Amino acid sequence: MYIDVVPNRNSRPAVLLREAWREGKKVRRRTVANLTDWPEEKVEALRRVLKGETVVASKEAFRIERSLAHGHVEAVLGTIHKIGLDTVIASKRGRERDLVIAMLVERLLHPSSKLATARLMHTTTLAEELGVGDADENDLYRAMDWLLSRQEMIEGKLAAKHLAEGACVLYDVTSSYYEGRTCPLALFGHDRDGEKGKPIIVYGVLTDQQGLPVAVSVYPGNTGDPTTVPDQVETLKGRFGLARLVLVGDRGMLTNTRVETLKSHPGIGWISALRSRAIRNLVEGGALQLSLFDQTDLAEIASDDYPRERLIACFNPLLAEERKRKRQELLAATEGELERIARQVARRTRTPLDKAEIGKKVGSVLKRFKVGKHFKVVIGEGVFSFARNEASIRREEALDGIYVIRTSEPQETLSPEDAVRTYKNLAHVERAFRSLKGLDLLIRPIWHRTEEHVKAHIFLCLLAYYVEWHMRRALAPLLFDDEELPEKRKTRHAVRPAKASFSALRKKATGTTPDGLPVQSFSTLLAELATRCRHRVRIDTDPAQPSFLRVTELTPLQARAFGLLRL
Repeated sequence: MYIDVVPNRNSRPAVLLREAWREGKKVRRRTVANLTDWPEEKVEALRRVLKGETVVASKEAFRIERSLAHGHVEAVLGTIHKIGLDTVIASKRGRERDLVIAMLVERLLHPSSKLATARLMHTTTLAEELGVGDADENDLYRAMDWLLSRQEMIEGKLAAKHLAEGACVLYDVTSSYYEGRTCPLALFGHDRDGEKGKPIIVYGVLTDQQGLPVAVSVYPGNTGDPTTVPDQVETLKGRFGLARLVLVGDRGMLTNTRVETLKSHPGIGWISALRSRAIRNLVEGGALQLSLFDQTDLAEIASDDYPRERLIACFNPLLAEERKRKRQELLAATEGELERIARQVARRTRTPLDKAEIGKKVGSVLKRFKVGKHFKVVIGEGVFSFARNEASIRREEALDGIYVIRTSEPQETLSPEDAVRTYKNLAHVERAFRSLKGLDLLIRPIWHRTEEHVKAHIFLCLLAYYVEWHMRRALAPLLFDDEELPEKRKTRHAVRPAKASFSALRKKATGTTPDGLPVQSFSTLLAELATRCRHRVRIDTDPAQPSFLRVTELTPLQARAFGLLRL
């Protein structure tokens, strides 16, 4: 018997099961069955049986021994190699470098403790790719010690790569809460995480003008932001060898005292902003005329209080409206709580509240809403009354929407507009802090017991963000991120609120890219890449044959992501 395919002129070919035999010199044929309606794979299976081949079901022919998520590992490892971070960490491959890179990758894929990291590496192809399948948490801690010993060298390489002479360097400080009591760095201080009753650890990050991280310094939890500035000056001038640079910090960082310190270092310029009290002094002293903003939203002014500095005054009406709205809400909330206290005091006629107890309650309310300066309060034994300080409110309202940038840079090298744009680039560092503390890298809570391991952990997270920064830039067309923003920042209006590009608005409105792919967040895109698996397969019909590896075919979205990453 055999299968014969007979062409038909006006319809699809007929597939026939036939038998043939010879009668003398003639060959006779007879159709046994018409297989035209059979699926092609079923016809092919019958053809192979008729040829004498052994046919088994696919589930019996092959056995998948193990499947490991691979695509996200492939993307992150490929990016690390492409941007050269592996050679920055160590020029030659070694076990310590492989373990550090494994921890970097896991920080992006599954941020967790070192014990969990040592186990999670085996749920993906990461351990196989780097040859660290035998590593446990103790090996990871030893690799962290090795990394910390190389931190200055690694930061020096990154600075040489991303910071040129005369570069603008962004600097900001944040803190993260600590779980435990053993680390000497963990002290009570200005907590930015809102975790009451827990000690914190302070760390400051240096980045280039685009927010690409270069270095990190770790301090005890009771360290004030401005006191960290001299260390950064030493890092930039001493370790990195930059003779000329411009340090950009916020108004709480580069205070008058710190600016005076910077003036003693030749070659270091600065860009910062004035606090509201300093702006009020400029207005009351006549250096800043509010009528300027009737014609323009940006004006350069001068003041004897700031010799050899330029001051650029800006007015943003939308910011003014927002500040006014927020102030009114805080005033209303404060009044509501103070009225509650007043009623409570009035009710206590038999056992009146004493002055200290009333003051404690009132102080708690004023501290919570932070508008105590706008209220006049009278506290006595069993007596409490309050009223708004309208003069104080009007005085503050007059400055709504106004901010003043201060810089040492001459106009020949930095225009007023560029000075404002450069200061606003501090948002890049805030983005880094959100990524470090948020769902991406989970730098907090910090559990490590020793000072060295805490510093190594924070440095490791910074290097992981360095990788994420490059991946986000490359993958921007697939993400909700505005891929046109880096270029628009250079030319957009210095004062007016930024507007999203048309492409970004379109992605958010439709949820799809121009080529029809679903728009992703960074985490969901990594999860999508993780569905590309590496399978270990064995031929069941021949146990003597070795197993082999097969990788899942790329989906259109995965292919686009790998194309953007140029892997």
